Amino acid sequence: MTDVTGLPVIEIDAVTSARFEAEIAPAYHPVVMRGLAADWPAVRAARTSDRAIADHLLSFEGGRPSDVMAAAPEVGGRFFYRDDLRGFNFERGKVSLSTLVGQLLAIGSTPGSPAIYAGAAAAADHLPGWTAANPLPLATPDAVPRVWIGNASRVSTHYDEARNVAVVVAGRRRFCLFPPDEIANLYPGPLDQTIAGRPVSMVDLEAPDLDRYPRFAAARARMQVAVLEPGDAIFIPSLWWHDVKAIGAFNVLVNYWWGQADAASPFPALVHAIMAIRDMPPDERAAVRGWFDHYVFGDDALSAADHLPTHGRGILAPPSPERTERIRSYLIGELSRARDK
Repeated sequence: MTDVTGLPVIEIDAVTSARFEAEIAPAYHPVVMRGLAADWPAVRAARTSDRAIADHLLSFEGGRPSDVMAAAPEVGGRFFYRDDLRGFNFERGKVSLSTLVGQLLAIGSTPGSPAIYAGAAAAADHLPGWTAANPLPLATPDAVPRVWIGNASRVSTHYDEARNVAVVVAGRRRFCLFPPDEIANLYPGPLDQTIAGRPVSMVDLEAPDLDRYPRFAAARARMQVAVLEPGDAIFIPSLWWHDVKAIGAFNVLVNYWWGQADAASPFPALVHAIMAIRDMPPDERAAVRGWFDHYVFGDDALSAADHLPTHGRGILAPPSPERTERIRSYLIGELSRARDK
């Protein structure tokens, strides 16, 4: 494993559901929870052998093909862009669980092997019965357990909008994490041509080019690092950047995203703001910043409509499914009118 050092992630042992809800989930920093899933049958199988965890997975096979990424040996397991930024350095496809597992077992630790990675497979669809056999002992409301299977690989530094608990089942995982305010020092890539939906850092943290990305040195000084063994878990707050390296010939991870409804994603708002605001003259842009301070970011933003009667607050009303639908309809109408002008 390439030596990457950083600040240690806070670790808490013997985490209970009550302690997770009271202390960990509300906090805005990563936490490693050692041995959280040590009693899972899947973890016990993984500690026995690759064949044992493979058989455990196959016992739940639901027949639905998984989305798989495959990269040539020369990329070193780092799924990323091609050098010219015109496309990616890997191919996508769909294979059955039995085919995927068979390929991983056949490749094993053979030097010069391709990197294979199947990610975000909803357990209920792809591995029915998995969740009942391997239950997460924490409250992650409405989270869908998702299974990630592959060999040695790296997921480039990115962020998720939801809170996340990730459990290592087989192999080892190295997590390198950065606070959200390091965004400028991480040099994000394209917003609309992404590997998996959200931008990634253009910096290879195992071989950073500080001539090209000099501010990364500041981000690296704040980087937190943790290596997880089978049965260990990590809590990653929303919007924290993280680079994840799978170590070993057969890796399995299960993660749980929760707390961010798709309808409320801030990312489309950012993209629209780039189109509508970023290129305005400075004085006008400053005026619009005042709107955002008043309605979104200011200390009194939640009470910005208190001077209006409840029935007249419209899209300024408190959160509710009705308000979400009203905002969605309003935005669709505004965008349609702008397109038709």
